[in-house]
Amino acid sequence: MTPPAGDRDPAHTPVRVLLCDDHAVVRAGLLALLSSAPGIEVIGEAGDGEEAVALAAALRPDVVLMDLQLGSGIDGIEATRRIAGLTGQDAERDAEHGAEREAQRDAERDSGRDVAGRGAPHVLVLTTYDTDADINRAIEAGATGYLLKAERPEELFSAIRAAAAGRSTLSAPVAHRVLAQMRSPRPGLTDRELDILGQLARGLSNREIARALFISEATVKTHLGRIYDKLGVDTRAGAVSVAKEQRLLP
Repeated sequence: MTPPAGDRDPAHTPVRVLLCDDHAVVRAGLLALLSSAPGIEVIGEAGDGEEAVALAAALRPDVVLMDLQLGSGIDGIEATRRIAGLTGQDAERDAEHGAEREAQRDAERDSGRDVAGRGAPHVLVLTTYDTDADINRAIEAGATGYLLKAERPEELFSAIRAAAAGRSTLSAPVAHRVLAQMRSPRPGLTDRELDILGQLARGLSNREIARALFISEATVKTHLGRIYDKLGVDTRAGAVSVAKEQRLLP
């Protein structure tokens, strides 16, 4: 006999998962994989960051499985930040828009899962990117865990269940990078490196930066290498993005 909604044992309630990845083939593969895992239920799919935020507010999953690179629109970091900031009132408000969302809210209540009373969904990052900058930005945005797509299925299942319980899970290479950063924090940027970073943000080439700062292109390249290392990135765009995140640019 099915117990009343209020008496249900959370231990026997499936972990409700929302998938967010801009590749339909990847989503299909994850859906098939997670469908084979006991105690895990995929309740929705999103192909971009905006859709993920909207569905997270409407469906109120336990865990959002989030990729970082999502094509156009907001990326996985910003989507994570918005989802982590959701409140019960947000879900109630969004659930009131449209018959489908209203029906979803009623179904949630009937099953003992009132969306208005639930906290923000936990975000578990699932990505191929493991740079220090990506890891730091995801954690700062509110991600509960950070997993690489190379992990075995069993590790993914375990991480999803841990995230649903509010416990953090990091892939071994990610954990190694986090510990390495804690043990040996990167030095700050020098004044010259900040100058070059500012020119970089303006979209100048190495030659143009050299002319603007009256230095050689070789010197610019040397400084860029140091900037990349200190910021934990490997591209010009990555350096500018992290610099903005850390308020290193005016």
